[in-house]
Amino acid sequence: MDSEETAARLLQPKIHPLKLFDAARSQKRLLYACAPMVRYSKLAFRQTVHHFGTDLCWTPMILAKEFNRSRVARDSDLTVSTTAAAHDEVPTIAQFGANDPVELSRAASLAAPFVNGVDLNCGCPQSWACAETLGAALMGRRELVRDMVVATRERLARDGWDVDSFAGADSDDVGGRVGRSVSVKIRVHKDLRQTVDFITTVLGDEHHRNIDWLTIHPRTRSTPSSIPINVEALETLTSMFGTKLPILVSGDVFTLSTLPYTSHLLDPQPTFTTSSHSSPDTTGNDSSKPKLHLPNLSGLMSARALLANPALFAGYDACPWEAVDVFMNNVARAPLPLKLAIHHLNEMCGPGFGPDRNAALLSKKERIRLNEISNWIDVIDYIDEIKSQRGGKGGVVRFT
Repeated sequence: MDSEETAARLLQPKIHPLKLFDAARSQKRLLYACAPMVRYSKLAFRQTVHHFGTDLCWTPMILAKEFNRSRVARDSDLTVSTTAAAHDEVPTIAQFGANDPVELSRAASLAAPFVNGVDLNCGCPQSWACAETLGAALMGRRELVRDMVVATRERLARDGWDVDSFAGADSDDVGGRVGRSVSVKIRVHKDLRQTVDFITTVLGDEHHRNIDWLTIHPRTRSTPSSIPINVEALETLTSMFGTKLPILVSGDVFTLSTLPYTSHLLDPQPTFTTSSHSSPDTTGNDSSKPKLHLPNLSGLMSARALLANPALFAGYDACPWEAVDVFMNNVARAPLPLKLAIHHLNEMCGPGFGPDRNAALLSKKERIRLNEISNWIDVIDYIDEIKSQRGGKGGVVRFT
């Protein structure tokens, strides 16, 4: 594909993410999203989770300042496919780390032709990010966050990416427009009233919404991931704001059958690897407590569990061999560094986060051997050899 064909392909109208929320709701389910993960949310992995039902994928967090100034940063941080058919395109959100309205709006302008929307990271708790007033540090700067998303929406509108700027679409057809979404991913405060003030400030009024949806990770900046999410805080926030805009939850989405809350959009889901030998819930949630009902929740975002099981949202409790095959085929078209790809395979072939923690595609000894392989040909041969020994069957092998 030459440069003109590539440009024409990338500039075709992309589905607006709000249309994906509408589609999921019409199917009486929640929207499924893949969280931004440093190093791991690359194109081949996004294509893999999309193949298994993930609706919307995030890039790793991209530092807006470097993205604006370095073509090398743009080429390495934002990878998209120029060859996929329209129905195979992975709806993608570019997430940025920024603390300045000009930097974020410029980065959004550069990324807009290639993605479906842009997202501001207000949730990363890492010390280096907070020291630079990025990520979770922004939870104490609600006016700055508001100014950044307002500047970004205005810049996208000037560039022709505003939803309302596409005259060829009907006024109520968000999905038919060339517009790009603007969203924010947050954590919560110890005092939830501060979180309410934050969302209220950033959201804007009902006639001029500054963001299209919100992702909430219901842990504080200092809460480790080993501590269960604050479902009570999530219930409060979705009750207050879930009727005004779609809300995604990030955190503790390990399988569709072990979520620590309920919803009318969370009917019992079919699973394909559920075993009668499944062990008790190991996520840290108290399964004896009645689950809170969240009728205003719009979607689920997973990180670690999708890394271990890209087929999570297809209903699998553990990673099937098919997901390994799809991932390796995608890597062949969208290459990753060998060590990074092997790390993905180790995660996918390990015990994962499902209710049966003794299930895995490879034993610990086999995963150690996989780590020692130094070229792709041997990786492929090794995986094929193990699958052949097991009759080429998918599913999981139990190691006790």
